[in-house]
Amino acid sequence: MATPPNHSITDLKTRYGERYRWLLLLSVMVGTMASIMSSTIINVAIPDMSQHFTLGQARAQWVTSGFMAAMTVSMLTTPWLLSRYGYRRTYSGCMWLLLAGGVAGGFANDFALVLAARVAEGLAAGVVQPIPAIIILRAFEPHEQGRASGIFGMGVVLAPALGPSLGGLLVDGFGWRSIFFMVVPFCIASLWMAQRFVPNSAPGGGAANTQSAALDWRGLLLATAGTLCLLNGLVELQTGTTASATALLGSAALILVGFVVLQRRTLKARQRHPDQGTDPLMNLSLFADRRFAMGSIVAFIYGIALFGSTYLLPVYMQMGLGLSPSYVGTILLPAGVVLAVTIAMVGRLADRQPTHVLVSIGLVLLAVSFAMMFTIDVRRPTQIVPLLVVWAVLGRIGLGFILPSLNIGAMRGLGHAHIPQGASVINFLRMLGGAAGVSLCGIVLEWRVAAHGFRLDTASTSPERLAAFDETFFMLAAVCAVALVAALKLKATPATQDSK
Repeated sequence: MATPPNHSITDLKTRYGERYRWLLLLSVMVGTMASIMSSTIINVAIPDMSQHFTLGQARAQWVTSGFMAAMTVSMLTTPWLLSRYGYRRTYSGCMWLLLAGGVAGGFANDFALVLAARVAEGLAAGVVQPIPAIIILRAFEPHEQGRASGIFGMGVVLAPALGPSLGGLLVDGFGWRSIFFMVVPFCIASLWMAQRFVPNSAPGGGAANTQSAALDWRGLLLATAGTLCLLNGLVELQTGTTASATALLGSAALILVGFVVLQRRTLKARQRHPDQGTDPLMNLSLFADRRFAMGSIVAFIYGIALFGSTYLLPVYMQMGLGLSPSYVGTILLPAGVVLAVTIAMVGRLADRQPTHVLVSIGLVLLAVSFAMMFTIDVRRPTQIVPLLVVWAVLGRIGLGFILPSLNIGAMRGLGHAHIPQGASVINFLRMLGGAAGVSLCGIVLEWRVAAHGFRLDTASTSPERLAAFDETFFMLAAVCAVALVAALKLKATPATQDSK
């Protein structure tokens, strides 16, 4: 029997009992899987799509970067949308938008329409991404949060684990368009589950208030402009002039300063007049908590490494080693399975072990997996695939230590009222790092390929050309080493331990 549309979270708890929180988590897991799949599956199809639309590397890269930019900015609107429209309307609306983007992209005959579909998918995915963390931190007791995060993470990573394999087979068999349609069944299933298990309530259990404070449009416009200037500035470093790149990156820095000033003023105005005005898009007072501040730094740098490598690995295997898309997916499949198992195990550890230890272990393993890519030598062909599998598995074990630990550890010091904002900010910074990381990897790769006397769009598997890829992987390893410094400061102080 379908849940009536007017049921609140209290009604649903009464109906389904103790298992309800797990049913709710499963419901948002399906939609999150769809959004994550749409963000990563496209990488397998980029070479074929580039050939179909006659794109250069920079334009093809915007298929990924455009999605990331839209997803990054829209994350900041999640707390406002949940407060104003509640969980169900917000979540279902995003699933409909994601579904529309997948169908439109699959049928598109023009690259501009493909890019517009990717932006639509990114907007939907961005709003959805913070919701699971909000549910875990509000619906589960502290001693269950690590387990819930691990189970959720294990389910969610099946999307990027299976996505490249299935996507590679689809691209080889049916062309690049087929990968857009992969999200359709997930969206349909998530919409059905949302009608049964996702409440109309806003976070905290209260009713959604359509007359609540207005959205901080000025802050949103500044965040959008700053993100676009940053990403375009990085692209200009790769394909444009030094003057244009400097102008765009300088504008991004100025907009960041303006955004911080605006958010501080908006917060102070709201504190003076609680019943009037606008809530800030980003509550900067959250950064007064040291663990949250350090977790935010780790999330940003971790995003660079995670999404940069997600873009770089398929490009390396296809354009550097000459492997087919389906073969690339097969090679990455064991790593995805290991990631799912690791997350489930570490999720239980996160309830008992210090966050800074788990996150630091993960960053070390991730850095080592990047640094060791230089051991792959085309002059020893029998060792290529085994080494690829080993280093990919090691990196995914590292991710498995970070994923279920970072959000919980960074936000455990926040009050319940600040959890939606905290989840939104952490995810925003991670995605901002990810959007920059994709561009950064493209820039460094083209720079190093040119330095070795080659072009990226030419077919060659010479050791000298592959050295450019190795140097780009070393850059990602160095980024992880920087994040390790902030991760060690996630350690709870005696005062915060006593307050638990």
